[in-house]
Amino acid sequence: MTRRDILARMAASGVLVAGGGGLAGMASAQEAAVSGSGPFPATGVSWMAAGHPPQRQSFARRALNADDVLIDILYCGICHTDIHAANNDFGFTNWPLMPGHEIVGRVAAVGSAVTRFKVGDAAGVGCMVNSCGECEFCLAGTEQYCARGNTQTYGLHRPTGENLLGGYSNRIVVREAFTLRIPDGMDLARTAPLLCAGVTTFSPLEHWQIGAGDRVAVVGLGGLGHVAVKLAVARGAEVTVMTTSEAKRADALAMGAVDVMVWPDPNAVPARVGSFHSILSTVPEAFDPNPFLMMLRTGGTLINVGLFTPFSEQPNNIMLLVGQKSVAGSLIGGVAETQAMLDYCAEQNILADIEMVAADQIQTAMQRVKNKDVRYRFVIDMSTLA
Repeated sequence: MTRRDILARMAASGVLVAGGGGLAGMASAQEAAVSGSGPFPATGVSWMAAGHPPQRQSFARRALNADDVLIDILYCGICHTDIHAANNDFGFTNWPLMPGHEIVGRVAAVGSAVTRFKVGDAAGVGCMVNSCGECEFCLAGTEQYCARGNTQTYGLHRPTGENLLGGYSNRIVVREAFTLRIPDGMDLARTAPLLCAGVTTFSPLEHWQIGAGDRVAVVGLGGLGHVAVKLAVARGAEVTVMTTSEAKRADALAMGAVDVMVWPDPNAVPARVGSFHSILSTVPEAFDPNPFLMMLRTGGTLINVGLFTPFSEQPNNIMLLVGQKSVAGSLIGGVAETQAMLDYCAEQNILADIEMVAADQIQTAMQRVKNKDVRYRFVIDMSTLA
């Protein structure tokens, strides 16, 4: 399915693909009167500085604008990006930090212009809550590449100076254009990680049209990697999992992988030179790309979706030249593609494997993620905030 097919499908079903309008802030008293509700008291879990323990924070969500949806959050996944932000690993965390962009809940109220959601509907929010809606990328349904910069679900929004608070909370207000419909019958807790981990791996599989007849390796069997394996297997690809943990071999095979390579193994790379059409790396820490380039077939692509910092070694240009190989990256997915991913996962019965935690267990869960001690995504039960 191409992006054009996805956009056509979404348009036919009445889903709004790209939204215009200004960036949302706290509504004025006049806007609140028009919408008839809000601002809304909320509670969440936030960090005041790197190295400090998280704490509960009371705050207010903005009053509903006409195109807004209020969601009572039931579940929120813990993404490795949340951990990077809490540790200020990238050096630009804005405090207080309230992470969370794998959000699933139920609609509690809607603005007067909302047409796709009603009170009680299951709804989700991913990594973005706005974009310009006017540039070529937004109009093409790839808001994640918005020329003016998409608005992330949490963190500092530089154009306005607003500090956006994310999904580690009991409610959120989001524009309808950036609210996702959860298909009927999906387990809501196991769906939450799909809002980031799902679309982050679905998008490159779509873009590079990875499917039947392709040999693909997934590097890292964690929160992103285990969903990538399920998606690639469902598309008919022959999947090899590369993991540092022998203990994950049985899980990888149960998910449909045909081979498991425990890393590092000095014999593994030579045995697989020229084997793979694509290698999808979900690793969030710096690594050497060159062993993976060796294992690509001529014309193959190493696709990075997990690493936001430089590789530990420069890619070997000789391998790129003589094998017509590529090193590429992919960033989440647009609203339409995220909805298409959810619909596909519902059709294929693909869900994340999760461990549920309470709000007061978040710090412990994050440390376990760093220790690679989770099968395979932590999800916070937001009812424990009460």
